[in-house]
Amino acid sequence: MRATAVEMVAADLRQRILSGKLAPGSALRQEALAEELGVSRIPLREAIRLLSSEGLVNLQPHRGAYVAQLSVDEVQEFFELRVQLEPWLLRLAVPQLQPADLARAEALVNEMDSAPAPADAWSRLNWQLHETLYRPANRPFALNIVRTLHEKSERYLNFRVVSVPQRLQARQEHMELIRLSRAGQTEAAATAMKRHIGSSVMEVITVARDQIDDAGGGR
Repeated sequence: MRATAVEMVAADLRQRILSGKLAPGSALRQEALAEELGVSRIPLREAIRLLSSEGLVNLQPHRGAYVAQLSVDEVQEFFELRVQLEPWLLRLAVPQLQPADLARAEALVNEMDSAPAPADAWSRLNWQLHETLYRPANRPFALNIVRTLHEKSERYLNFRVVSVPQRLQARQEHMELIRLSRAGQTEAAATAMKRHIGSSVMEVITVARDQIDDAGGGR
């Protein structure tokens, strides 16, 4: 199915927001964006409304549209939801994971090792890895929720280079998840996933707090 102009514009702006190219709090200048993207103002406005419904854009009466900022409380809630949903998804997926799924997961871990800075490429591969492990659970609605939670929380990391120690820790944790999944150790894999998510939360909260402080907002 061919994507509509609204969908294409929304996809472009979404990628810019999630990669950090459009920073939290920055204004979306509709006239300039319409000219840059080669579209009229109508599909651009509809795309911005769509992104607003996803929580990526704030529409402010008489002021315009701005890239949404997350509060520290919201980031904390995102991770609380992730720690409930992702171990559950992995628990359902482990018995259904095929050798090809695990081989793809390992290939993604290896690709993450050489992902360039800043962190948006690394974050994209990180989601692909998690998605590969969860998809065999056959819970598409839950998977879509988790994808949104990843996007909304991890976009703050896209303003920083993922350091070597962080990459090494993530690699070790990812390979442990793959090892346990391959061995069919369902509960151990779910527990390891819970630890893995927990090890990320403080870093993302720190980045979110820094971004909010820089913008002079938040709660």
